[in-house]
Amino acid sequence: MSDAEPRPVLEPLPERVAVSYVMPVLNEAGHLARAVEAILSQEYEGESELVLALGASTDDTDRIAAELAAADPRIRTVANPLNDIPKGLNAAIRASRHPVVIRVDAHAELPPGYTAAAVEILRRTGCGNLGGVMVAKGEGLVQQAIARAYNSPFGLGGGVYHHGEDETPADSAYLGVFRREVLFAVGLYDDHLRRAEDWELNSRIRAAGYQVLFTPKLKVTYWPRASLDALRRQMYATGVWRGHLVRLQKGTPWRYLPPPAVALIVGLSLLCLLLQALGVLRGPLGNAAWLAHLAAAGYLVGASAVGMTRLGGESLTDRLLNAVVLITMHLSWGAGFLRGVAFGAERTVDRSRVK
Repeated sequence: MSDAEPRPVLEPLPERVAVSYVMPVLNEAGHLARAVEAILSQEYEGESELVLALGASTDDTDRIAAELAAADPRIRTVANPLNDIPKGLNAAIRASRHPVVIRVDAHAELPPGYTAAAVEILRRTGCGNLGGVMVAKGEGLVQQAIARAYNSPFGLGGGVYHHGEDETPADSAYLGVFRREVLFAVGLYDDHLRRAEDWELNSRIRAAGYQVLFTPKLKVTYWPRASLDALRRQMYATGVWRGHLVRLQKGTPWRYLPPPAVALIVGLSLLCLLLQALGVLRGPLGNAAWLAHLAAAGYLVGASAVGMTRLGGESLTDRLLNAVVLITMHLSWGAGFLRGVAFGAERTVDRSRVK
């Protein structure tokens, strides 16, 4: 939308406006009850409802969801048999009824006062969507290390929703508190995507002239993946779909480029090592390959040093895990990004929570 075009103006929100929480759910038996409790205990004076989009879980998630819905009339469920997050979110949004739509996650916990603060900011600013800070927490050595990386700019980059301190317009928003009419004006989530749905939706919201806002007043507890293998699979799938969006949108903010750059360098170094071991890469070309080795070693040493010294942790084991987590994040996301840019996402699925 050009600056010369008129910006859409949203009607003021009424006092105590009703809100709809929407949550996609898949294999969340260990977290669902706690996440729902944080939603239902919000001290908000307006009417509220929670719509759960239930994927094809293989644990006790469906039983827990049914028990929760039977115990509280504010909870309803819809089916999401293909497990795709955008499809589940769209089904939940269509089944919801209220003017404010709040996306929530089964691995996240809303703090007290979240809803009241979010509605007040929507009313004050007239924005179309807003989000706050993702505060990652963990239980056990590995998940705690992953949480420390999430909370650091060295882990997932400079996204404002990881550590921003000032209210400001943003490219995207963590979770999201939406005006319902804005969601329908831009066509809801793109259900052809399996990841990166937030980035893509918020790009259309901004293109339509509505503001996407970050506020540090909203802080949400997030429980990340609890194993290195689950983190690797999550980061790879997320990177693939981010690269797929670059193909579609013909561009990307520069802050997404360092991980694919280091993945390319490390991959090139490994390829050169293999060719040198096979005797294929010799002479001047073999000597030149050491530039790739030096660059890859420089990254690995640098990432390890950052993990050991900048992410915190109480023990040497904690700091070593920090380094392993950082390198896993960077290389998995970066390799996925390169795959997505080169070939598209095709049927890439995040299987980090499939059991």
